[in-house]
Amino acid sequence: MRRRSLLALPGALPALLLPGLARAQEAPLVVASFSILGDLVREVAGGAVRLRTIAGPNVDAHSFQPRPSDAEALRGAALVVRNGLGFDGWMDRMVRAAGYRGPVATATDGITPRMMAGHAHNHSHGGGAERRHSHSVGPRQVPDPHAWQDLRHGIHYVRGIATALAAAVPAQAGAIQDAAGRYAARLEALDGWVRAQIAAVPEARRKVITSHDAFGYFGAAYGINFLAPQGVSTEAEPSAGDVARLIRQIRAESITAVFMENMGNPATLQRLAREAGVAVQGRLYADALSEAGGPAASYEAMFRHNVGLLVPAMRGQAA
Repeated sequence: MRRRSLLALPGALPALLLPGLARAQEAPLVVASFSILGDLVREVAGGAVRLRTIAGPNVDAHSFQPRPSDAEALRGAALVVRNGLGFDGWMDRMVRAAGYRGPVATATDGITPRMMAGHAHNHSHGGGAERRHSHSVGPRQVPDPHAWQDLRHGIHYVRGIATALAAAVPAQAGAIQDAAGRYAARLEALDGWVRAQIAAVPEARRKVITSHDAFGYFGAAYGINFLAPQGVSTEAEPSAGDVARLIRQIRAESITAVFMENMGNPATLQRLAREAGVAVQGRLYADALSEAGGPAASYEAMFRHNVGLLVPAMRGQAA
């Protein structure tokens, strides 16, 4: 029986080359630290990149612990996008662990952060059991990392992400900048809608209780006073005094807008609402989007969902 060379078979050479060609033509990988940034990258880049979001929907980025597979993903990335201001500090550790040497875009670069009081913390001194003790360090000023809660900052995020993507994928730079311009225009329109909705609520009624202090930028931008038993991080534990003061304030000022968030332990807020004699009005999305098909599956949907709950609650209308 005659033996035929594999290369002589029709179509054999292209078939052998296909895996290599597929890898060569594969879209560059972009890694985003958490779900909101992932959505912004998706809107701006479209199909020009492959997107990997590390802390996905309904995942608390404050307390997130990366897996070895997350660090492995960085090794093939063309771009890493993070929030900064201490929100996703684990991303910096992951970049170092992976030996990643590519570009890192920090979405908050160029934004002057709100400063707020950080919670007291304890630490120990070494030097033997007899010298090991802990003491409290008072509140200190720390940057609030939740800048995306002001849509004007969201537009800043979009422009910075577009610049980084265009540099990482120069062949698609024009399409990326065009998409960013269209998306920014949508966010500008959404910002106007949010302002109009909030303006319809009397200023004296614009007080909201949430689980942790994630809405400071939202409050400053749109004229709402947000109060929270927890600090800027969901990992901070509120003191009994903090909770008691909030309960007194809710009663004294007849605050009706009390909300849980889509992550973290709701027990403190539920106890606070119960003792203050008010009802929890629903669930806001602050640090992460919902799953696909949920009420806040995109950055735009998150704002529409949150405002749709906040406005009637501030007016005193039951959920």
